[in-house]
This record gives sequence, C-alpha cells and structure tokens, in this order.
Amino acid sequence: MIPIYLRLYWEFFKTGLFAVGGGMATLPFLQNIGETTGWYTYGDLMNMLAVSESTPGPIGINMATYVGFTVGGVPGAVIATLGEITPSIVVILIVAAVLRSFRDNVYVDGAFYGLRPASTGLIGAACAAVALEVLTNVESAKAAGSLVKSFRLGEGGLAGLLNWRGLALAALLLALTNWFKPTKKLHPIVFIALSAVVGVVFGFAGA
Repeated sequence: MIPIYLRLYWEFFKTGLFAVGGGMATLPFLQNIGETTGWYTYGDLMNMLAVSESTPGPIGINMATYVGFTVGGVPGAVIATLGEITPSIVVILIVAAVLRSFRDNVYVDGAFYGLRPASTGLIGAACAAVALEVLTNVESAKAAGSLVKSFRLGEGGLAGLLNWRGLALAALLLALTNWFKPTKKLHPIVFIALSAVVGVVFGFAGA
C-alpha cells in the first residue's frame, strides 16, 4: 500500500501546485490522474464533483479527500489531502516572507498577468467537460501518451446527442433560482437536496 500512498501524495501535490484558479481548475488534473492511474472513470469523477460541491469546504480539497478515500481508505484520504494543501502552504509562507520586497516588482506583476488566462482556460475546460458529461451524450477519450482528446457520440447517434433529462433539470433549476420569486431566494442546499432526490428517482427509473 505504501507505493499507492506515495503516488497519491505526489499526484495531488502536483495538482495543488499547478491548478491555479481555485477548485474547478483542478478538474483537468483530476481527469488526467484517473486516465493515467485507472483509479476512477470519468463518470466516477463527475459523481465525486457532485458530492464535493454539495459538502462544506473548498472543492479541490474535498475532491482530494474523496479520491484518496476511494483509493486508499482513511489513510489515503489524509495523504491525498496533505498532498493537495502542501504547495499552497509552502507558497503562502514564502509569499508572506518576501511580500514587501516584491509587492511592486514588475516581473511578479507580469507573472500574475500571465497566470490569469491560464487559470481561465483551466476553469473553462472544466466547465466544458462537465457540460458535455451532464447535458449531452458525447463521450471523450484520450489515447495513452496523447495530448489531444477525441470525441464521439454515445449510443443512439445524433438522435441521442442531448441528455434531455439533464437539460430539463438544468433549465428548471435556472428558472427556480433566477426568475421564480417564491424560490429564487431559497438557500442553495435546498436545490442541491432536490437535485439529489431527482437523480435518485430517475436513476432507479432508468435502471
């Protein structure tokens, strides 16, 4: 089990170090971890995302804990979480120590300026991947060693391109949270709970 724990720490250390832009920016890294290690499928990743978004705490740390627990139980959860947060702690300590000296440094400003589009791209890629998985039946795959993904239609071809149940639920949630006055001010946990119930009901109905 020790090699698995070391791999967990290393994979999430890299994720915490390079996923600039918050929790959603970790999704491309998490997808790559699943593809290279075989620890979980893309569908599993989407389920982890749903649970992580529904529970308190930063999504990136929640995802690390979830994956670690899935792969290595409680020790795996602790190790993956430590791997995720170690780079942030180290960077924050360094920044705190040298912030005054580099606050107005032109190179530091330029580095952060360059990181913004990278962060935007990571988050955009994550959002596009989630939308494809939830709202359509398009399947994505990446060959071993390739940087380019391929996409293909699922069963049913063009006729089954869209996931109508997912689209209907998304449209309903959009209406209830933005335009329907009696519900638009309800706490988000209400909609999360209702969506979970709908998923259970439709999941059993479609089984």
